[in-house]
Amino acid sequence: MHDRSSRLTGKMLEMYNVHHEHDIRYTMQLCRWVLKPIGMWHPIYGHHPSRNEKLVSIALIVTCFSALCFVLIPAGLYTLFREKNINIKVKLFGPIGFCLTSTIKYCYLGARAAAFGKCIQHVEDDWRVMQYQDHRGIMLKNALIGRRITTLCALFLYIGGLSYHTIMPLSSRRKINENYTIRLHTYPGYDLFFDPQASPAYEIVFCVHCLFALVTYNITTAACSLAAIFVTHACGQVQILMTLLDDLIEGKWSKGTTVKDRLSMIAKHHVRVLRFSTNVEEVLREICLMEIVASTLIICLLEHYCLTEWENSDAVAILTYFILLISFTFNILIFCYIGELLVEQYSKIGSAVYEINWYSLSGNKALSLVLIIAMSHYPPKLTAGKIFDLSINTFGAVLKTSVVYLNLLRTVTE
Repeated sequence: MHDRSSRLTGKMLEMYNVHHEHDIRYTMQLCRWVLKPIGMWHPIYGHHPSRNEKLVSIALIVTCFSALCFVLIPAGLYTLFREKNINIKVKLFGPIGFCLTSTIKYCYLGARAAAFGKCIQHVEDDWRVMQYQDHRGIMLKNALIGRRITTLCALFLYIGGLSYHTIMPLSSRRKINENYTIRLHTYPGYDLFFDPQASPAYEIVFCVHCLFALVTYNITTAACSLAAIFVTHACGQVQILMTLLDDLIEGKWSKGTTVKDRLSMIAKHHVRVLRFSTNVEEVLREICLMEIVASTLIICLLEHYCLTEWENSDAVAILTYFILLISFTFNILIFCYIGELLVEQYSKIGSAVYEINWYSLSGNKALSLVLIIAMSHYPPKLTAGKIFDLSINTFGAVLKTSVVYLNLLRTVTE
């Protein structure tokens, strides 16, 4: 059985895209760039890395996890147990909450590395067995959409995040008297272990905070990039399915085949895309749930910070928090948009089947299309922990909920 399966796989890969290496590299390039610095590319990709690559990956994982713990543990303990001022507590809840969710997502990427790798392998196989130049154009177009989504996510996060971790602490020194000025850190709580004001302790902590910022934003961008690549690839495969449906009656592209052969190819392609979409939903549902919950709370807190700094007339803080607000709003919009995009593409399959000249099919072959039409009424969806679907309506609900929480928060802190 194993030998037969291997022969079938080899036979399927004989009709490969001669540009598949370039196309795969183009599709996965940005994702590889954000996963490699946090040590997750080789565990996820899993294509027999060398011993040195494994050691580098392990060293990066230890470094990144240490940076996360260096911020999360002292700042979390300080916020929960030592800080008594409710306004300062609220001001710290946002960044520490983001740190906590980033740490959870990082652990999740490592725990589900094999499942992510399986989806990446599926994408690569689709590139290898792609047969027609028009299909390659469709896949490249969707790969470009995935790259653009990743780029926008990274730009917004890095601009806002690095401003928060560099410009704000350097411009927020607190003067005690004429001879002493406190240099504030982005995250407090280190005074229990050492004097964070003394040099070089201050500079070391500042650099670790910058490293921490790079790690957290790489984690968030990586999750967004994986989701964008998988969903846009699935959309491309659905579009290819619709071109196969258009070619069902006349067979202009697949000359030398019968209607039965083309129906078989369409059915196999449809099942393959459905299975891939199901795997993608399973591997992304926990990350989507964390993104929805965390973004709702963090957007609420950022709105509160903007209003507070507006009252304090702090232009640097207002601009930084506003950029971060746009970043997190755009980040959750991406997840909701790709969820909507997936449903929209699958919903078009039924119309595409009906619009072909199905009445020209001989015998009862047209009945074979009924199941495809029926399946199009139940498109696969991206869900947040199987609790609710990701769509533009969900994005609106997130914004409304954040405003409700903001009003509650303003009432509590005033």
